[in-house]
Amino acid sequence: MVTVNQQRVPRKRTYLMCSPEHFAVEYAINPWMDVTAPVDAELAVKQWDRLRETLVSLGHEVHLLAPERGLPDMVFAANGAFVVDGTVYGAQFKHEQRAAEAAAHRAFYEENGWRFIAPSETNEGEGDFAYLPDAHGGLILAGHGFRTELAAHAEAQEALGRPVVSLRLVDPRFYHLDVALASIDDENVVYYPGAFSTASQKVLAQLFPDAVLADDEDALAFGLNLVSDGLNVVLNSEATRLAGKLKAAGYTPVPVELAELKKGGGSVKCCIAELRH
Repeated sequence: MVTVNQQRVPRKRTYLMCSPEHFAVEYAINPWMDVTAPVDAELAVKQWDRLRETLVSLGHEVHLLAPERGLPDMVFAANGAFVVDGTVYGAQFKHEQRAAEAAAHRAFYEENGWRFIAPSETNEGEGDFAYLPDAHGGLILAGHGFRTELAAHAEAQEALGRPVVSLRLVDPRFYHLDVALASIDDENVVYYPGAFSTASQKVLAQLFPDAVLADDEDALAFGLNLVSDGLNVVLNSEATRLAGKLKAAGYTPVPVELAELKKGGGSVKCCIAELRH
């Protein structure tokens, strides 16, 4: 096991996060949201702070997006855009409750000198896009079926100049790609096959023969909504079985408690957008 671990090399990442100081479940736009289940706002901020501190302690850089009152889901910063090689493909949210978040993200990128491409198709940023820089020369995986329109995949490919592989999500509990699949290093993924159509499962098996496969229990614990630097895998503390599988594959699981944010249908990855220069 030690030899396997030695092959895993962490790479410093740059992330964008947004404090949950206005977080609440005020509407239900995914199967996890229950407007009758109260959110402990103070605890949500504490748990989010711990996540941010964990990333910094692992050597990563974290930028902050200012939260806006009336946008309780802004904490899920991954959904606001998708960044590859210094180019930003902006988000266009499916649900009107979140629509205004896109402008806040766009303002951040434009003020900081990024090349921003506004979308004309509905897409929810890194919620439905994942990038693997060393897989097949640089590959984008893109989910559709619930939030992001298939036409956005072609638009993203034109905007970013990287091949996009479309994957169809079929289980409403896994409504975004990032709750069903994650990159665990620059060329490999972990995913839950049951979240995808039969054809998409075949595509993933062909592209990633060495992928770590998650089961129902891992996925329902939001274990796949994770962030990895190539060695350290920050994931929901409830996903103990998946942590064991990742450890067996030579990664170092770093569990964090995010029970309050899970009430909004998100976990680690939902809170984190990666800024790829």
